[in-house]
Amino acid sequence: MAESIFTAEGYIRPALLLAAYRGGLFPMSLDHRGEIGWFSPDPRGVIPLEEFHIPKSLARTVKKAPFEIHFDTAFGEVIRGCALRDTTWISQRIRTSYEKLFELGYAHSVECWNGNRLVGGLYGVAIGGAFFGESMFSRETDASKIALVALVNHLRARGFALLDTQWSTPHLARFGCREIPRDDYLAQLDHALAVDATF
Repeated sequence: MAESIFTAEGYIRPALLLAAYRGGLFPMSLDHRGEIGWFSPDPRGVIPLEEFHIPKSLARTVKKAPFEIHFDTAFGEVIRGCALRDTTWISQRIRTSYEKLFELGYAHSVECWNGNRLVGGLYGVAIGGAFFGESMFSRETDASKIALVALVNHLRARGFALLDTQWSTPHLARFGCREIPRDDYLAQLDHALAVDATF
């Protein structure tokens, strides 16, 4: 009998999840029961780090530094914030799976704080020089956008080579996100995985 992709506790086995990312795949919950689907979009959305663009109005906001930026101090709260929407692919099973990756040092959060309140952020997975962005949320205006700016600055400073957004959206396109063929993505991914970078 083939080994289940899930642990006895019900979350995706971390080794399998990491292997999926290394192969260009990522999971999403397909229904409220937690059934998992695996995706490898063609074309794939990426933000070339050297081409990242900050819209002028946002640049003015960033300059005012309205939020404190923290990394990895509230991962569970960030992923819960991302899941709190009318339709979500972030099931309890997905949340627990990524919380386990966080405990192992592979999943990370970028957080915007207003005083002692978490007002926005994003999370994703880092392997080698690749960062796989998963989701973002805002409780105050521009918080998720500012988290994205902080992420890109952090990845550049740490020598990362790839920022994967899975798909492109009109919102992400304003920041320089573009779609590339899956084969091109996989070639970029192979290069990024060989980069010795630490989040």
